[in-house]
Amino acid sequence: MESYGRDAEQQVTESMVQGQTKRRVFFLVDSFHFGGTETQAVELACRLDSARYEVTLGCLRKEGPLLAKMDGSAVHVIEFHPTGGIDSLNGLKQLLRLTFFLHRGGYDIVHTHDLWSNLMGIPAAKMARVPAVICSQRDLSHDKWYKSRRGRFLRCLQNLSSAILTNAAPIRDGLIQDAGFPPGKVRVIHNGVDVQRFRTAMRDRERLFAGAGRDKLIVLVGNMRSDVKGHPWLIAAAPKVISRFPQTRFVLVGEGPLQGDFERRVKVLNLQKNFVFLGRRSDIPDVLAACDIAVLPSRSEGMPNAVLEYLAAGRPTVASSVGGNLEVIQDEVTGLLVPAQDSEALAAALIRLLEDERLACKLAIAGQEYLRANFSFEKLVSDIDALYTELLDHRERASS
Repeated sequence: MESYGRDAEQQVTESMVQGQTKRRVFFLVDSFHFGGTETQAVELACRLDSARYEVTLGCLRKEGPLLAKMDGSAVHVIEFHPTGGIDSLNGLKQLLRLTFFLHRGGYDIVHTHDLWSNLMGIPAAKMARVPAVICSQRDLSHDKWYKSRRGRFLRCLQNLSSAILTNAAPIRDGLIQDAGFPPGKVRVIHNGVDVQRFRTAMRDRERLFAGAGRDKLIVLVGNMRSDVKGHPWLIAAAPKVISRFPQTRFVLVGEGPLQGDFERRVKVLNLQKNFVFLGRRSDIPDVLAACDIAVLPSRSEGMPNAVLEYLAAGRPTVASSVGGNLEVIQDEVTGLLVPAQDSEALAAALIRLLEDERLACKLAIAGQEYLRANFSFEKLVSDIDALYTELLDHRERASS
């Protein structure tokens, strides 16, 4: 645990001695467990041009499989673990330690990526007088956390930042309309996808789904921590789909405390042979390549990483018409949109794609082309670089 911290602190000293001229950027995340936010932060840190940027990736908990992504990279990792919580005595100690670290390192930019890193990173960056401070919000503020007094404190902290970064227009709109932030402070930069990784995945159905044969596989990638990803409505839609296409199998990728409840719903419908619960997977590109149709019937959505990956993999996609889904799916062009929490409409859309292979193919091709043009990691890096340049230039002009 400590070796990463010593490496990063030593790197700060060496850079000061060598008169480093690169832009010095400090990222802060909660952990390195698999998740949309964590994946985006790690990929961005590794993909920023090392000739122009020197990146340190701080975390509150140095744990999770994404840590391995930094092996052999130029990214330095350091932990600031607030044992007992951010509002504990140790949390205050880590906040002061982070403040000193940022001040001594002469960072140009602090970029926090999630709720918990916002709470620690923003005040530390401001106390350290970092020129540009970017905080993030990547959800629609539906959690009760945002409605409490702590949520109001978070809004005060976010207002201290140079920019609030979101990954979908509905999130930006909510922060402006509901939280009252100035429109110029809230920015949208969409997520990136490793297009090549999905494009080159091998379609090996027999290895992943033994005995699938000519079955039609419909996949949903989403955690099962709540019903927000729409699992109950997909399960409710399944009988109608199966009555028309008996050889259909629904592949559910993800895990969470509600998995048992979803399995019981499937059992009540006597559809166990038509459902496959895969759990958490690290081979999502291969899973998607082996499936025929992808679906995300969320009842609420920020920027849907799952839908981006569906399109990158060239899967015809059905999604609910909520949140960031509307920024990715153009109905009848790059996919099909259905009302949220509407099992009948969902079943009809899936049956339509199963019946009309030409339509499915057309949507898949258009979706993949749209994804490559608008949601590549190359575009993400370019957009972030432009934002960093804008904020630093503005600070320089203001100072002079």
